[in-house]
Amino acid sequence: MFKKILVANRGEIACRIIDTINKLGIKSVAVFSDVDTNAKHVELANEAINIGAARADESYLNGDKIIKVALKVGAEAIHPGYGFLSENADFAKAIELAGLSFIGPSSSSIELMGLKDKSKSLMAQSNIPVLPGYDGKNQNDNFLASKAKKIGYPVIIKAVAGGGGKGMRMVEYDYQFLESLNSARSEALNAFGDNRIMIEKYVPKPRHIEVQIFGDQHENIVHLHERDCSLQRRYQKIIEEAPASNISEEIRNNLLQAAIAVGKAVNYVGAGTVEFICECRDDNSIKDFWFMEMNTRLQVEHPITEMITGLDLVEWQIMVAAGKTLPLKQNEIIVEGHSIEARLYAEDPSNQFLPTIGLINHLSFPSDVRVDSGVRVNDEITEFYDPLIAKIIVHSSNRQLAIKEIKEALCSLEVSGVVTNINFLLTLFNHKSFKKAQFDTQLIERELPIFSKEIKDYDKIKALAAIVALDLSLEKSVRVGFTLWGALKREVRLNTGSVFVTILDINNFLIDFNNKKYSVRRDGWTINNEITNARFIKLGRQISIFYKGSWNFSLVDNLNPEVDTNSRGDKIVAPMPGFIKAISVNTGDKIKEGESLIVQEAMKMEHTLVSEIDGVVKSINVRVNDQVEAGTVLINIDEFRQKQKENEE
Repeated sequence: MFKKILVANRGEIACRIIDTINKLGIKSVAVFSDVDTNAKHVELANEAINIGAARADESYLNGDKIIKVALKVGAEAIHPGYGFLSENADFAKAIELAGLSFIGPSSSSIELMGLKDKSKSLMAQSNIPVLPGYDGKNQNDNFLASKAKKIGYPVIIKAVAGGGGKGMRMVEYDYQFLESLNSARSEALNAFGDNRIMIEKYVPKPRHIEVQIFGDQHENIVHLHERDCSLQRRYQKIIEEAPASNISEEIRNNLLQAAIAVGKAVNYVGAGTVEFICECRDDNSIKDFWFMEMNTRLQVEHPITEMITGLDLVEWQIMVAAGKTLPLKQNEIIVEGHSIEARLYAEDPSNQFLPTIGLINHLSFPSDVRVDSGVRVNDEITEFYDPLIAKIIVHSSNRQLAIKEIKEALCSLEVSGVVTNINFLLTLFNHKSFKKAQFDTQLIERELPIFSKEIKDYDKIKALAAIVALDLSLEKSVRVGFTLWGALKREVRLNTGSVFVTILDINNFLIDFNNKKYSVRRDGWTINNEITNARFIKLGRQISIFYKGSWNFSLVDNLNPEVDTNSRGDKIVAPMPGFIKAISVNTGDKIKEGESLIVQEAMKMEHTLVSEIDGVVKSINVRVNDQVEAGTVLINIDEFRQKQKENEE
């Protein structure tokens, strides 16, 4: 067994891996960038080394530097976690050449399965069903467009070396193809250093089922059953569960055996995930399936497999890398109960799920469920890395109880300082399609307006926010709310609008806004005779209410109004901090509403900003590779009015 292992990652996955390394009595080594100096994974490790600046290409993606550090500190193996260099065949090969062990598959397996074109070809040769598409060497734009037309729209463009939704675009119509192709290539090059793409037939309303497999160096290979990862936004998973529901035993067994066949086809060693895209019937039960790709690493959602099998997958990875045989045979790997994982992100579901940044000034996780996180109070969510805050994982005897537990866990969770997706997750778990296990990968996109409307009790939350804003939640401060002539009515200006608070006595308040009235009583923070038992926190002008989710408000400062970070017609404004990846126009260009103008990169994703009006580019205030803050005006536009059009005609 190894004596010292370096973890080439950060955040919750680095913490997760270091926990197991420490549990096994092995010395752990963390690496960190300049902005991660005080990160949780640094504190957990026995030893920690700074490897560079905040940008990933100067730190966590610098394989040569990481290997040099490993050799310097005497590490015998490197665990890559997921993301960053975990599926980089050159990195794995360099580790092998340096005389170290890579805790993962061989570099040849990574190279083969990491290239979707080659892996699909191999699967077809091994009689494993694959989707119709094109995965050849010809990368000419017009040739690819002709292939897409032949396959038949809609199609999916995918990065050959991709994963995690990066370098992926769904194209519905022929005229959209070339723009989507260029965008996918750019994102793929940035994420994987490889801009080659492939095209696949788009399956409407599919389910995404994956199978965890494990192989050792002694030609043993097993599956650890399946996971359903169909609930996604921006092609990235948000909720996963195991085992999959609404699936026949025949289809389940065929999926598991197909996954084993995939592993055997490449003599796979280590942890791997075989992903299938599934065609559904009207009730969303699985009718057929095709091989989609294989991820040659530990998955973000591996905890739910651990929960239903009782196994430690990181421990298995380390044992296999050290040359040991798999601890269990196939018939000894038993599924018990049901597990669900919800990913807590710093993102704004009401704004196209754009990542949010800021200081986590209050954080309280539920104590009775599993929480995998690399974030603590006073940690900052920055623009440099993925905005994942934590994974909330529950395990119960059946799916219904697991749903109940995950909802209770999310309701008890408290996060303040950044906008998160907690409330959105709760609407998903309350949705009838989820409860009946009748959903597909397009559910969120298809019903996003409905989900937004289903966030209930918002007015009640706003009423409580007004009380907290005036410090009336603190019993001692209530006494200042009276006058000699009766109850005092105060106006509270929140970022969501004005609220009027009338202090009736020390325990009772009347809230008035938008022609609605709410009676609030201090006992249990009862609103209109309904006890909420809400919790709250006020830090400066920021107010957070914790009741059926986490809700954030801020007091309006008339002397220093908030910057509007949305595009405002004649301006293109940065919606978040990040880097300018591409600018597609020049000063003086005539542009149309909906035309792509600029691409901003943030948190490992590209975001295309488009014009809201017809006009002429007046000025461009940034250059490619510039780092910008949220609210920065990137482009100014002169509106192209109808009268001007008529004069030209």
